[in-house]
Amino acid sequence: MLTIQNLRAYGANVDDGVQRCLNDEGFYLEMVAAVFKDGNLSALEQALENKDAKTAFEYAHALKGVYANLALTPLYTPTAELTELLRGGELPEDNTLIDAIKNAYADLQALS
Repeated sequence: MLTIQNLRAYGANVDDGVQRCLNDEGFYLEMVAAVFKDGNLSALEQALENKDAKTAFEYAHALKGVYANLALTPLYTPTAELTELLRGGELPEDNTLIDAIKNAYADLQALS
């Protein structure tokens, strides 16, 4: 079950995330749960597979904003790194960053 305590244990900066959600823990939990309905991660993976740095950047940048606003640090950190790499038009040399994002996503999903 997705709870404030579970999110803290996951590594989210829950206090910052709740503050950005008008200090409403229920609203914050709803917004975190909405991450699972967003198709941007799949679209990012597809763009990377297609070697389309521009499109991958757009998806990574969008995800970075969501993860930052919700203070989901384990997702934010590798997504921010990937975003900056893609910002310069470079594709990652390997799957390290996307794998880190997918693993952090799976860990978060396991909480729900």
